[in-house]
Amino acid sequence: MNSRMKSNLLLILTALIWGVAFVAQASSMEHIGPWTFTCVRSFIAGFTLCALMPLLDQIRSDVRKPVTDDEKKHLLKAGIVCGVFLCFASMFQQYGILYTTVGKAGFLTALYVVLVPLLGLFLGHQSSVKIWIAAFIALCGFWFLSVRENFTVGFGDLLLVICSLLFAGHILVIDHYGPGTDGIRLSCIQFFTVGVICLVPMILEKPSLSDLFKAAVPVLYAGVLSSGAGYTLQILGQKDADPAVAGMILSLESVFSALAGYVLLHQVLSMRELLGCALVFAAVILSQLPEKKKTE
Repeated sequence: MNSRMKSNLLLILTALIWGVAFVAQASSMEHIGPWTFTCVRSFIAGFTLCALMPLLDQIRSDVRKPVTDDEKKHLLKAGIVCGVFLCFASMFQQYGILYTTVGKAGFLTALYVVLVPLLGLFLGHQSSVKIWIAAFIALCGFWFLSVRENFTVGFGDLLLVICSLLFAGHILVIDHYGPGTDGIRLSCIQFFTVGVICLVPMILEKPSLSDLFKAAVPVLYAGVLSSGAGYTLQILGQKDADPAVAGMILSLESVFSALAGYVLLHQVLSMRELLGCALVFAAVILSQLPEKKKTE
């Protein structure tokens, strides 16, 4: 097996882990509240990445350890700002999952891939015709996926659209602060930021120790596997993979979320919803296709 094939398989495994994480998010809320789940998951994710950092530093070629005080302040600021966006995106996602299926949650969240270049217009970024076509296809997909016969949108679906907007904002914030910062260290700070923000709301949910133990498996899955192992596999997989192919493979996360919801939670999507999923997925793939280079 050549290195590119191994990389692609690692990326498929990453997408699978992330897709199944939607099931973990849903099943955990049978025992604990959304704020409790996000708080505990984020702290676990932060500590997991800290523990894996020496290994990740060895396998990466783009390690950027902050040395000067200005670099450390920039990294801290970037991590906190990203953490704020990640926190509220995660919370809208958690509450959205309470009111809809994990399959729909996966595809509606994936809309952020199409929304990023559109929101970038407000920052002076340019979008190609391809992006506008992808946006139209995504809008059609959303119509079939979420708009009912009486032209209303489910509450959970609406929360997930807001979630995808916040995730798109999160990507743009990372793009703004990214140059000169180390991705893994930034992720650690943002996870701890999410955990700190969620502390007070978690206390108000009054989780019991027994409920936390009941939710231990999905919380640990989301914190350790989805965040720690997922990041590690993504980095390993992208070392020898074509960037465009890597993006498309990782987009399978939404497909795996629907499959996991069907297999593990017995959640069945209607034909109309499946058509919506297919259109959203097509839009996500189209938005990630590389632009054709102009020949002079």
